[in-house]
This record gives sequence, structure tokens and C-alpha cells, in this order.
Amino acid sequence: MMDVNYTGVFMTCASAARAMFKWNAGRRDGAMVVIASMSGSVANKGLVCPVYNSSKAALLQLTRNLAMEWSAKGRESKNGLGGIRVNSLSPGHILTPMVKRNFEEVPGLREKWERENMMGRLSTPEEFKGAGLFLLSKASSFMTGSNLIIDGGHTAW
Repeated sequence: MMDVNYTGVFMTCASAARAMFKWNAGRRDGAMVVIASMSGSVANKGLVCPVYNSSKAALLQLTRNLAMEWSAKGRESKNGLGGIRVNSLSPGHILTPMVKRNFEEVPGLREKWERENMMGRLSTPEEFKGAGLFLLSKASSFMTGSNLIIDGGHTAW
């Protein structure tokens, strides 16, 4: 699990950063979003998944470190440009085909997860488009090393 959830993400980020630095070359800033999970911030009540949660927590720290290393200041840019802003997006429970199969196998799981957030429902993949666009756009131009949690309030209580 760590190979996919952490090492794979790190290698993808590093590869993307090499290309971004090559083509941007100090002319403008770039932005990158790491997909983490609310599970990197909390222990999921009733779920025994320490390796999954640890892999997602590792992504939060990876985000902070890459933001520091790849910022214009971290790269000692002369004009303050050419860095990469790195932020993470942490979804809560999402209603995906895989999750739907889990609900078929575990009676009552959907209702349990819906009760565990303030919205009383699960999210859909489409609900994360706006957040992704925000994190990659100039609307978040002064945001780096941060984690945006979109979980219906799950981690707030």
C-alpha cells in the first residue's frame, strides 16, 4: 500500500516537477495538487486500516516538504518566480463504484459513514472539481504547503 499511496505519488510529483522546472525556467510559477485523504488527519472510527491512514498522513507531510523545497524561495529564485506551489486535497468518503461494492459487502456501512459527517451524506467525485481548479489557479496564488479538507465536516467533530 505504501508503494502505491506514497512512493507512487512522490515519484509522480518529482517527474512532473522536473518538467515544470524545465519549461517554466523562472518565468512563472507552477502549481501541483496531491490527492490525500481525511484519513491522513484522523483515525477512522471502526475501520482497521493503519497502513492506509499512515500512507495518507505521509502525503500531508510530503506536500509541506515539496512546497518548501520547490518554492521560489526554496530554489533561491532571483525574481521570486519559477517556484511550484504544492497543496493537498483531502476528500472524505466519496461514493465511487468501489465504495458501492463495499456497501454491498458490509450491510449498514453506508448509513454509518453518512452519520459520521455533518452533511449526512457521502460526496460524489464531481464535488471536488471546483477545489482542484482553485488549488491549481491564481485564485490560490498565496497558498502553498496547505491541505484543503472536503469531508462534509467529518474531521471537525
